[in-house]
Amino acid sequence: MNFGLSHEQQLVVDTVRSFVKTELYPLERDLERTGNLPRELGREIQRKVKELGFYAPNIPEEFGGGGLDHLTFTLLERELGRTAMGLSVWWGRPSGILCACNAEQRERYLLPSVQGETIDALAMTEPDAGSDVRGMRCTARRDGTDWIIDGTKHFISHADVADFFIVFVATGEEPARRGPPKKRISCFLIDRGTPGFEERHGYNSVSHRGYHNSILNFDSCRVPAAQMMGEEGQAFELANTWLRATRLTVAAMSVGRARRAFDLALAYAAQRKQFGEVIGRFQGVSFKLADMVTAIDAADWLTLAAAWRIDQGLDANREIAEAKVFASEMLARVTDEAIQIHGGMGLMDELPLERFWRDARVERIWDGTSEIQRHIISRELLRPLGA
Repeated sequence: MNFGLSHEQQLVVDTVRSFVKTELYPLERDLERTGNLPRELGREIQRKVKELGFYAPNIPEEFGGGGLDHLTFTLLERELGRTAMGLSVWWGRPSGILCACNAEQRERYLLPSVQGETIDALAMTEPDAGSDVRGMRCTARRDGTDWIIDGTKHFISHADVADFFIVFVATGEEPARRGPPKKRISCFLIDRGTPGFEERHGYNSVSHRGYHNSILNFDSCRVPAAQMMGEEGQAFELANTWLRATRLTVAAMSVGRARRAFDLALAYAAQRKQFGEVIGRFQGVSFKLADMVTAIDAADWLTLAAAWRIDQGLDANREIAEAKVFASEMLARVTDEAIQIHGGMGLMDELPLERFWRDARVERIWDGTSEIQRHIISRELLRPLGA
């Protein structure tokens, strides 16, 4: 593994970091205060990103995207992690699973997403099916050449700004190697406004204000068979192929946000005086800084190493899980220590630290809880030994 960045990679880092600081940081306070970003501002962010030539950077060039490799895309996501999710969502990173669309679906869904004309949202989680995805109760049954979908999804991120939805539902059962039958999971592309489908505001979260979650209700929602993505019952294979890297995005964005929190703490420790000395000279503070940057660097390299393995065609399931669990838990510790260094001011909304602290909490839950990541890691270790 080459530990240095190529010229192209450094250009990506510098360009994205500069854009985030100049274009997105100034919008953060109003987003946090109101909990909403006007759609016209979101479209303006889209326009500027497209002018940069960085829109849809994760989609292969053959489909009109930027075609970045996993390592370079992870570097980009790390820089976007420095700002609010309600702003970075407008950068435009269509779900990679759309690359599995057939030719007709690509024209209708993938290409408009790459061009910034539409936004997708992934709908998998349900009230009774979070980590246990096969426990989902949202179902689809055949009716001629159509499918009828019934059920509910919740915690669906940025669904309020999405034009169409990538929806996972149960389409039957099949025998399991052990125990009761398991559900067959299939994937549908469903447009906003489809009869029988309703998107409504979800829950008010303390994490990532302005980046909303929604509840999706399906009541005898009729969807043509042509809008099924992939084969019936094969959605897990699609998810495993295209979606596992989303955990890497959580890790990368956690690193970026931790770097910003650390930079604030370091600058404050170097100028704040108590007892006639800058507080950074006190061991109680200086050792905190040392531990913080060590943890950030470790999370950074775990994340980049996992991305590098994907690019090399190597199995990276364990490494992605390691990066996700370590980086998300590191972010919680770093934001907490950054507040401690600032004292009472760290909890005031004049600084973004209290927001980082709140935002950090969800990173250990979504895209697979810390417990699920540890399950993946231990399973990868034990399976080769027959355990």
